[in-house]
Amino acid sequence: MKLKIEGGVRLTGEVDIIGAKNSALPIMAATLLTTGKNILHNIPDLKDVHTMMSMLEVFGAKLKLKKNILQVTIDELNHIDPPEDQVKQMRASFLVAGPLLARLGKIRIPLPGGCQIGSRPVDLHLKGFQALGAKVASEHGYVELESKGLKGASIYLDLPTVTGTENIMMAAVLAKGKTEIINAAKEPEVVDLANALNKMGAKIKGAGTDRIEIEGVDALSPIEYTIIPDRIEAGTFLVAGAITGGEVTIRGARKEHLGAVLGKLEEMGHKIEAEDDKITIVAKSVGKACDITTAPYPGFPTDMQALFASLLGVSKGTSVITETIFDRRFGFVDELVRMGANMKVQGNTLIVVGVKRYSGASVTAGDLRAGAALIMAGLNADGITEISGLEHIERGYESIDKKLKLLGAKVSIEL
Repeated sequence: MKLKIEGGVRLTGEVDIIGAKNSALPIMAATLLTTGKNILHNIPDLKDVHTMMSMLEVFGAKLKLKKNILQVTIDELNHIDPPEDQVKQMRASFLVAGPLLARLGKIRIPLPGGCQIGSRPVDLHLKGFQALGAKVASEHGYVELESKGLKGASIYLDLPTVTGTENIMMAAVLAKGKTEIINAAKEPEVVDLANALNKMGAKIKGAGTDRIEIEGVDALSPIEYTIIPDRIEAGTFLVAGAITGGEVTIRGARKEHLGAVLGKLEEMGHKIEAEDDKITIVAKSVGKACDITTAPYPGFPTDMQALFASLLGVSKGTSVITETIFDRRFGFVDELVRMGANMKVQGNTLIVVGVKRYSGASVTAGDLRAGAALIMAGLNADGITEISGLEHIERGYESIDKKLKLLGAKVSIEL
């Protein structure tokens, strides 16, 4: 299956932003902390969401997803080890570890997989579980966790890991006493999970800062909750407008979650108009070069790095992109070079010299955000671009071909 793009069309119009995948997955995992029916709104219909649904079913959950509304009903948890094939498909599967440790007291789980964008160890998750009183053993690609009752603790994270913060937070909500997570991740998705847990009856303060306090409770209750919009999808469509010299409005996104992205687009010379629930980019035909360094939120998001590399590849001047989060996230560069880009990787830095336009070619997406970057290049390119590896793109974008068509793009999926 390939995505075929006839480039050179100026995109115009409006598009709706889906719920955040990186909020949906941990909040889905958090339903394991409850008994009864949870109703989650604004759930994106994505491959990763279906993987997590399959995971929850293993533990006895009954699920129904229709029109972006997910019902998760848990009457009784099954004491079953998470299946290896599902955990290796998606790193976020490891997010069931915290809730299951809290509820069941024992779990054996495979080490996770996902996109090949560098080492993403779960050491900090395990360090947090140990601090809460769990016994941790690791061998043959599995981690065994066991506890006779978690107890609150002060936990310092060497790095502000998002999934680590989320996993520890979910384990700590049922621990006895007070837990403190120091150097916690501040991402909006962490705040969204904390808000959902608090609605379930948890007592969490400080989410969105580097210090989160959790007072353990005896039990949590099911909720009805709406997931925040996906800031990465929002950024993607803004880049699509910029790289085609277009005028694109995204509906439903939150300006406050996109500060670094909007700032860089404006620095490049593109005009941003933001209202309460709408953001419009009026693109300058050729943006200016700029330098980018990825950083934990509220810094520039690593998930937008490849998309901006694609955009800067046809902007005027020389740009320098420094990747500080993952150690192998320039895998898309060779494919963009095939399309005429002038880019060179030097360690964790990418030097980008702008060219006038990309040239259509047959390319392959090696991971989710690389696939998005290739789509951006294809929208700009002279001629036809065919992108293989759509299974990666489908992990994070719901019907991206249909949304691009709404904006006037000439795209199609070919079997």
